[in-house]
Amino acid sequence: MTISKLGWRWILPPVLVALAGLGWLLVGHFEKPPVSAAATAPAPAVGVRPATLKGVNQSFEFVGRIKAVNKVELRARIEGFLEKVLFREGQDVKTGELLYQIEKAQFQALVDQAKANLIVAEAAATNAGLEYGRNVELNKRQFSPQSQVDQNKAAVDTAQGRIMQMKAALTQAEVNLDYTDIRSPIDGRIGRTALTVGNLVNPASGVLATIVSEDPIYVLFPVSVRDLEIIREARRKEGGGMAKIDIRIRLSDGRDYPHPGVWNFTDPQVDQQTDALIMRATIPNPDGQLVDGQFVTAVIRERQEEQRLAIAQAALQVDQSGYYVLVVDAQHRVELRRVQTGPNLDTDVVITSGLREGDNVIVDGIQKVRPGQVVTETPLAPAKSG
Repeated sequence: MTISKLGWRWILPPVLVALAGLGWLLVGHFEKPPVSAAATAPAPAVGVRPATLKGVNQSFEFVGRIKAVNKVELRARIEGFLEKVLFREGQDVKTGELLYQIEKAQFQALVDQAKANLIVAEAAATNAGLEYGRNVELNKRQFSPQSQVDQNKAAVDTAQGRIMQMKAALTQAEVNLDYTDIRSPIDGRIGRTALTVGNLVNPASGVLATIVSEDPIYVLFPVSVRDLEIIREARRKEGGGMAKIDIRIRLSDGRDYPHPGVWNFTDPQVDQQTDALIMRATIPNPDGQLVDGQFVTAVIRERQEEQRLAIAQAALQVDQSGYYVLVVDAQHRVELRRVQTGPNLDTDVVITSGLREGDNVIVDGIQKVRPGQVVTETPLAPAKSG
Protein backbone atom coordinates (compact mmCIF):
# COMPACT_ATOMS: atom_id res chain seq x y z
CA MET A 1 0.00 0.00 0.00
CA THR A 2 1.40 3.49 -0.96
CA ILE A 3 0.55 6.96 0.30
CA SER A 4 0.27 9.75 -2.20
CA LYS A 5 1.71 13.20 -1.76
CA LEU A 6 -1.71 14.50 -0.99
CA GLY A 7 -2.14 11.90 1.77
CA TRP A 8 1.13 12.96 3.45
CA ARG A 9 -0.15 16.50 3.61
CA TRP A 10 -3.04 15.33 5.76
CA ILE A 11 -1.07 12.90 8.00
CA LEU A 12 2.18 14.90 8.74
CA PRO A 13 0.78 17.84 10.85
CA PRO A 14 -0.89 15.67 13.54
CA VAL A 15 2.30 13.58 13.84
CA LEU A 16 4.47 16.63 14.31
CA VAL A 17 2.13 17.98 16.99
CA ALA A 18 2.26 14.67 18.85
CA LEU A 19 6.09 14.54 18.69
CA ALA A 20 6.36 18.10 19.97
CA GLY A 21 4.15 17.31 22.97
CA LEU A 22 6.20 14.26 23.81
CA GLY A 23 9.39 16.35 23.67
CA TRP A 24 8.02 18.94 26.07
CA LEU A 25 6.94 16.14 28.40
CA LEU A 26 10.42 14.58 28.41
CA VAL A 27 12.17 17.92 28.89
CA GLY A 28 9.89 18.81 31.79
CA HIS A 29 10.57 15.44 33.42
CA PHE A 30 14.41 15.66 33.27
CA GLU A 31 14.53 19.31 34.34
CA LYS A 32 12.95 18.49 37.77
CA PRO A 33 15.65 18.46 40.54
CA PRO A 34 16.16 14.97 42.10
CA VAL A 35 14.83 14.46 45.63
CA SER A 36 17.73 13.84 48.13
CA ALA A 37 17.55 10.52 49.97
CA ALA A 38 19.36 12.05 52.95
CA ALA A 39 16.78 14.82 53.21
CA THR A 40 13.94 12.37 53.46
CA ALA A 41 15.67 9.80 55.78
CA PRO A 42 14.93 10.26 59.53
CA ALA A 43 17.77 11.30 61.87
CA PRO A 44 19.33 8.23 63.54
CA ALA A 45 18.30 7.61 67.13
CA VAL A 46 20.97 7.35 69.85
CA GLY A 47 20.90 6.86 73.59
CA VAL A 48 22.74 9.47 75.66
CA ARG A 49 23.72 9.78 79.28
CA PRO A 50 25.07 13.04 80.75
CA ALA A 51 28.55 13.25 82.24
CA THR A 52 27.99 13.51 86.00
CA LEU A 53 30.04 14.15 89.12
CA LYS A 54 30.51 11.17 91.41
CA GLY A 55 32.27 10.59 94.70
CA VAL A 56 35.55 8.87 93.84
CA ASN A 57 38.46 7.61 95.92
CA GLN A 58 41.55 8.11 93.79
CA SER A 59 43.50 4.85 93.58
CA PHE A 60 46.70 3.32 92.23
CA GLU A 61 47.19 -0.39 91.55
CA PHE A 62 50.30 -2.59 91.85
CA VAL A 63 51.11 -6.28 91.72
CA GLY A 64 51.77 -7.48 95.26
CA ARG A 65 52.65 -10.61 97.20
CA ILE A 66 51.32 -11.77 100.55
CA LYS A 67 53.95 -12.43 103.21
CA ALA A 68 53.58 -13.78 106.73
CA VAL A 69 54.54 -11.41 109.54
CA ASN A 70 56.31 -14.28 111.34
CA LYS A 71 57.74 -17.44 109.79
CA VAL A 72 59.60 -20.09 111.80
CA GLU A 73 61.42 -23.19 110.56
CA LEU A 74 61.47 -25.92 113.22
CA ARG A 75 64.77 -27.84 113.56
CA ALA A 76 66.19 -30.42 115.95
CA ARG A 77 68.86 -29.01 118.28
CA ILE A 78 70.08 -32.37 119.59
CA GLU A 79 70.52 -35.84 118.12
CA GLY A 80 68.06 -38.60 118.89
CA PHE A 81 65.26 -40.75 117.55
CA LEU A 82 61.94 -39.02 116.88
CA GLU A 83 59.45 -40.54 119.33
CA LYS A 84 56.25 -38.50 118.76
CA VAL A 85 54.72 -36.14 116.19
CA LEU A 86 51.96 -34.37 118.09
CA PHE A 87 50.24 -32.26 115.41
CA ARG A 88 48.13 -32.63 112.30
CA GLU A 89 49.69 -31.14 109.17
CA GLY A 90 48.02 -27.86 108.27
CA GLN A 91 46.49 -27.22 111.68
CA ASP A 92 46.64 -23.98 113.65
CA VAL A 93 49.07 -24.06 116.58
CA LYS A 94 49.59 -21.84 119.59
CA THR A 95 52.75 -20.51 121.18
CA GLY A 96 54.30 -23.16 123.46
CA GLU A 97 52.29 -26.05 121.99
CA LEU A 98 54.25 -29.35 121.94
CA LEU A 99 54.82 -30.50 118.35
CA TYR A 100 57.66 -33.07 118.31
CA GLN A 101 59.21 -35.23 121.00
CA ILE A 102 62.64 -36.90 120.82
CA GLU A 103 63.49 -39.92 123.00
CA LYS A 104 64.32 -38.64 126.47
CA ALA A 105 65.99 -41.62 128.22
CA GLN A 106 69.63 -40.85 127.44
CA PHE A 107 69.18 -37.12 128.13
CA GLN A 108 67.41 -37.82 131.43
CA ALA A 109 70.32 -40.07 132.39
CA LEU A 110 72.77 -37.28 131.65
CA VAL A 111 70.78 -34.94 133.89
CA ASP A 112 70.79 -37.48 136.71
CA GLN A 113 74.53 -38.01 136.30
CA ALA A 114 75.18 -34.27 136.38
CA LYS A 115 73.13 -33.95 139.57
CA ALA A 116 75.15 -36.76 141.19
CA ASN A 117 78.44 -35.18 140.17
CA LEU A 118 77.30 -31.92 141.71
CA ILE A 119 76.49 -33.65 144.99
CA VAL A 120 79.95 -35.24 145.04
CA ALA A 121 81.60 -31.89 144.27
CA GLU A 122 79.64 -30.16 147.01
CA ALA A 123 80.63 -32.88 149.51
CA ALA A 124 84.28 -32.54 148.55
CA ALA A 125 84.01 -28.79 148.94
CA THR A 126 82.49 -29.20 152.39
CA ASN A 127 85.30 -31.52 153.50
CA ALA A 128 87.94 -29.18 152.08
CA GLY A 129 86.38 -26.30 153.96
CA LEU A 130 86.43 -28.17 157.27
CA GLU A 131 90.02 -29.25 156.74
CA TYR A 132 91.01 -25.69 155.97
CA GLY A 133 89.28 -24.40 159.09
CA ARG A 134 91.05 -26.90 161.40
CA ASN A 135 94.48 -26.11 160.00
CA VAL A 136 93.92 -22.37 160.37
CA GLU A 137 93.27 -22.87 164.10
CA LEU A 138 96.29 -25.14 164.47
CA ASN A 139 98.45 -22.64 162.66
CA LYS A 140 97.44 -19.95 165.10
CA ARG A 141 98.82 -22.16 167.95
CA GLN A 142 101.93 -22.97 165.99
CA PHE A 143 100.93 -26.63 165.63
CA SER A 144 100.52 -26.56 161.85
CA PRO A 145 102.85 -25.02 159.28
CA GLN A 146 101.65 -22.23 157.04
CA SER A 147 102.28 -24.37 153.97
CA GLN A 148 99.60 -26.77 155.12
CA VAL A 149 97.14 -23.92 155.55
CA ASP A 150 97.91 -22.70 152.05
CA GLN A 151 97.45 -26.17 150.65
CA ASN A 152 94.08 -26.50 152.36
CA LYS A 153 92.99 -23.09 151.01
CA ALA A 154 93.87 -24.21 147.50
CA ALA A 155 91.84 -27.37 148.02
CA VAL A 156 88.81 -25.28 149.07
CA ASP A 157 89.09 -23.09 145.97
CA THR A 158 89.47 -26.15 143.76
CA ALA A 159 86.36 -27.68 145.30
CA GLN A 160 84.38 -24.50 144.68
CA GLY A 161 85.53 -24.49 141.07
CA ARG A 162 84.49 -28.12 140.74
CA ILE A 163 81.03 -27.22 142.02
CA MET A 164 80.72 -24.50 139.37
CA GLN A 165 81.74 -27.00 136.68
CA MET A 166 79.18 -29.52 137.88
CA LYS A 167 76.46 -26.86 137.96
CA ALA A 168 77.29 -25.86 134.36
CA ALA A 169 77.23 -29.50 133.28
CA LEU A 170 73.84 -29.94 134.99
CA THR A 171 72.48 -26.85 133.25
CA GLN A 172 73.66 -28.13 129.86
CA ALA A 173 72.14 -31.55 130.53
CA GLU A 174 68.81 -29.99 131.52
CA VAL A 175 68.83 -27.79 128.41
CA ASN A 176 69.48 -30.81 126.20
CA LEU A 177 66.67 -32.67 127.94
CA ASP A 178 64.40 -29.70 127.29
CA TYR A 179 65.39 -29.77 123.60
CA THR A 180 63.77 -33.21 123.31
CA ASP A 181 60.45 -31.29 123.32
CA ILE A 182 60.08 -29.15 120.22
CA ARG A 183 57.39 -26.51 120.81
CA SER A 184 55.83 -23.81 118.67
CA PRO A 185 57.48 -20.42 119.27
CA ILE A 186 54.59 -18.49 117.61
CA ASP A 187 50.88 -18.65 116.86
CA GLY A 188 50.27 -19.74 113.29
CA ARG A 189 49.61 -22.59 110.90
CA ILE A 190 52.04 -25.48 110.59
CA GLY A 191 52.89 -27.14 107.29
CA ARG A 192 53.99 -30.65 106.34
CA THR A 193 56.40 -32.63 108.51
CA ALA A 194 59.63 -33.64 106.80
CA LEU A 195 60.32 -36.61 109.12
CA THR A 196 58.06 -39.07 110.89
CA VAL A 197 58.27 -41.16 114.06
CA GLY A 198 61.31 -43.46 114.30
CA ASN A 199 63.70 -41.34 112.25
CA LEU A 200 67.01 -40.15 113.65
CA VAL A 201 67.09 -36.37 113.82
CA ASN A 202 69.88 -33.91 114.58
CA PRO A 203 70.80 -30.31 113.72
CA ALA A 204 71.91 -31.48 110.25
CA SER A 205 68.49 -32.99 109.47
CA GLY A 206 67.20 -29.69 108.12
CA VAL A 207 63.76 -28.19 108.56
CA LEU A 208 61.26 -30.50 110.28
CA ALA A 209 58.26 -28.24 109.59
CA THR A 210 57.47 -24.57 108.99
CA ILE A 211 55.02 -22.39 110.92
CA VAL A 212 53.67 -19.16 109.42
CA SER A 213 51.59 -16.59 111.26
CA GLU A 214 48.30 -15.66 109.60
CA ASP A 215 46.64 -12.74 111.35
CA PRO A 216 47.67 -10.05 110.66
CA ILE A 217 49.62 -10.57 107.45
CA TYR A 218 51.74 -8.38 105.17
CA VAL A 219 51.31 -7.38 101.55
CA LEU A 220 54.48 -6.20 99.78
CA PHE A 221 54.49 -4.52 96.39
CA PRO A 222 57.13 -2.70 94.30
CA VAL A 223 56.48 0.93 93.41
CA SER A 224 58.58 2.81 90.88
CA VAL A 225 60.08 6.12 91.93
CA ARG A 226 57.95 7.87 89.31
CA ASP A 227 54.71 6.31 90.60
CA LEU A 228 55.69 7.13 94.17
CA GLU A 229 56.02 10.81 93.28
CA ILE A 230 52.61 10.70 91.55
CA ILE A 231 51.05 9.16 94.66
CA ARG A 232 52.64 11.73 96.95
CA GLU A 233 51.45 14.55 94.71
CA ALA A 234 47.92 13.11 94.60
CA ARG A 235 47.88 12.85 98.40
CA ARG A 236 49.14 16.40 98.95
CA LYS A 237 46.32 18.66 100.13
CA GLU A 238 45.97 22.40 100.20
CA GLY A 239 47.64 23.71 103.32
CA GLY A 240 50.47 21.19 103.25
CA GLY A 241 48.73 18.14 104.75
CA MET A 242 48.60 14.65 103.26
CA ALA A 243 45.38 12.77 102.48
CA LYS A 244 44.86 9.56 104.45
CA ILE A 245 45.12 6.37 102.40
CA ASP A 246 44.01 2.76 102.74
CA ILE A 247 45.65 -0.27 101.19
CA ARG A 248 43.07 -2.53 99.57
CA ILE A 249 43.55 -6.03 98.17
CA ARG A 250 42.02 -7.51 95.01
CA LEU A 251 42.23 -11.28 94.76
CA SER A 252 43.28 -13.18 91.63
CA ASP A 253 39.64 -13.92 90.73
CA GLY A 254 38.81 -10.20 90.69
CA ARG A 255 37.01 -10.08 94.05
CA ASP A 256 37.79 -7.28 96.49
CA TYR A 257 39.17 -8.43 99.83
CA PRO A 258 36.85 -7.00 102.53
CA HIS A 259 39.45 -5.78 105.06
CA PRO A 260 41.52 -2.63 104.39
CA GLY A 261 45.19 -2.54 105.30
CA VAL A 262 47.45 0.11 106.79
CA TRP A 263 50.72 1.20 105.20
CA ASN A 264 53.58 0.72 107.68
CA PHE A 265 56.88 0.61 105.78
CA THR A 266 58.63 1.93 102.68
CA ASP A 267 62.02 0.53 101.76
CA PRO A 268 64.69 3.23 102.17
CA GLN A 269 66.67 1.87 99.20
CA VAL A 270 65.76 1.82 95.50
CA ASP A 271 66.52 -1.27 93.46
CA GLN A 272 68.94 0.01 90.81
CA GLN A 273 67.85 -2.60 88.27
CA THR A 274 64.11 -1.80 88.43
CA ASP A 275 64.17 1.78 89.79
CA ALA A 276 61.54 0.66 92.30
CA LEU A 277 61.29 0.29 96.04
CA ILE A 278 59.19 -1.98 98.21
CA MET A 279 56.16 -0.73 100.11
CA ARG A 280 54.49 -2.82 102.80
CA ALA A 281 51.10 -2.78 104.49
CA THR A 282 49.57 -4.82 107.31
CA ILE A 283 46.29 -6.54 106.44
CA PRO A 284 43.84 -8.20 108.88
CA ASN A 285 43.40 -11.87 108.01
CA PRO A 286 40.91 -13.26 110.57
CA ASP A 287 39.62 -16.02 108.28
CA GLY A 288 43.00 -17.10 106.93
CA GLN A 289 41.90 -16.24 103.38
CA LEU A 290 45.27 -14.70 102.50
CA VAL A 291 48.13 -17.18 102.29
CA ASP A 292 51.87 -16.56 102.52
CA GLY A 293 53.35 -16.25 99.01
CA GLN A 294 50.02 -15.49 97.28
CA PHE A 295 49.92 -12.97 94.40
CA VAL A 296 47.33 -10.18 94.71
CA THR A 297 46.64 -6.69 93.38
CA ALA A 298 47.47 -4.00 95.93
CA VAL A 299 45.35 -0.85 95.58
CA ILE A 300 46.38 2.41 97.25
CA ARG A 301 43.13 4.32 97.76
CA GLU A 302 42.21 7.63 99.37
CA ARG A 303 39.98 7.29 102.41
CA GLN A 304 37.96 10.42 101.62
CA GLU A 305 35.91 10.67 98.43
CA GLU A 306 36.26 13.57 96.01
CA GLN A 307 33.83 14.64 93.29
CA ARG A 308 35.09 13.63 89.83
CA LEU A 309 33.46 13.57 86.39
CA ALA A 310 32.39 10.12 85.21
CA ILE A 311 30.73 8.55 82.16
CA ALA A 312 29.67 5.06 81.16
CA GLN A 313 32.54 2.84 80.02
CA ALA A 314 30.39 1.83 77.02
CA ALA A 315 30.73 5.39 75.66
CA LEU A 316 34.52 5.29 75.59
CA GLN A 317 36.14 4.71 72.17
CA VAL A 318 39.79 4.44 71.21
CA ASP A 319 41.85 4.93 68.06
CA GLN A 320 45.48 5.64 67.21
CA SER A 321 45.24 9.11 68.75
CA GLY A 322 43.87 7.85 72.07
CA TYR A 323 40.51 7.81 73.81
CA TYR A 324 37.48 9.78 72.60
CA VAL A 325 33.71 9.99 73.07
CA LEU A 326 30.84 11.23 70.87
CA VAL A 327 28.74 14.04 72.33
CA VAL A 328 25.40 15.46 71.14
CA ASP A 329 25.48 19.29 71.22
CA ALA A 330 22.63 21.79 71.60
CA GLN A 331 21.91 21.63 67.82
CA HIS A 332 21.53 17.83 68.03
CA ARG A 333 24.73 17.29 66.09
CA VAL A 334 27.37 14.71 66.91
CA GLU A 335 30.70 16.07 68.14
CA LEU A 336 33.93 14.13 68.75
CA ARG A 337 35.73 14.91 72.02
CA ARG A 338 39.21 13.70 72.94
CA VAL A 339 39.36 12.73 76.63
CA GLN A 340 41.83 11.65 79.32
CA THR A 341 40.67 8.85 81.61
CA GLY A 342 41.12 7.96 85.27
CA PRO A 343 40.19 4.85 87.27
CA ASN A 344 37.15 2.68 86.57
CA LEU A 345 34.09 2.88 88.83
CA ASP A 346 32.03 -0.28 88.33
CA THR A 347 30.52 0.30 84.85
CA ASP A 348 31.70 3.94 84.70
CA VAL A 349 35.08 5.53 84.11
CA VAL A 350 36.50 8.78 85.49
CA ILE A 351 37.24 11.50 82.91
CA THR A 352 40.04 13.84 83.93
CA SER A 353 39.84 16.17 80.88
CA GLY A 354 37.89 16.72 77.67
CA LEU A 355 34.33 16.87 79.05
CA ARG A 356 32.17 19.12 81.19
CA GLU A 357 29.44 18.18 83.62
CA GLY A 358 26.14 17.73 81.79
CA ASP A 359 27.59 16.93 78.34
CA ASN A 360 25.30 14.40 76.64
CA VAL A 361 27.56 11.49 75.81
CA ILE A 362 26.35 8.87 73.33
CA VAL A 363 26.21 5.47 75.00
CA ASP A 364 23.91 3.52 72.65
CA GLY A 365 24.03 3.65 68.85
CA ILE A 366 27.63 4.87 68.53
CA GLN A 367 28.23 2.73 65.42
CA LYS A 368 25.33 4.36 63.53
CA VAL A 369 26.56 7.96 63.65
CA ARG A 370 29.52 10.10 62.70
CA PRO A 371 30.76 13.57 63.77
CA GLY A 372 28.66 16.41 62.31
CA GLN A 373 25.56 14.27 61.81
CA VAL A 374 22.18 15.36 63.19
CA VAL A 375 20.69 12.74 65.52
CA THR A 376 17.66 12.16 67.71
CA GLU A 377 18.85 11.56 71.25
CA THR A 378 17.03 9.60 73.94
CA PRO A 379 18.13 10.07 77.57
CA LEU A 380 19.07 6.78 79.26
CA ALA A 381 18.61 5.98 82.92
CA PRO A 382 21.81 6.00 85.03
CA ALA A 383 23.46 2.58 85.30
CA LYS A 384 23.05 0.79 88.62
CA SER A 385 26.33 0.45 90.49
CA GLY A 386 27.17 -3.16 91.15
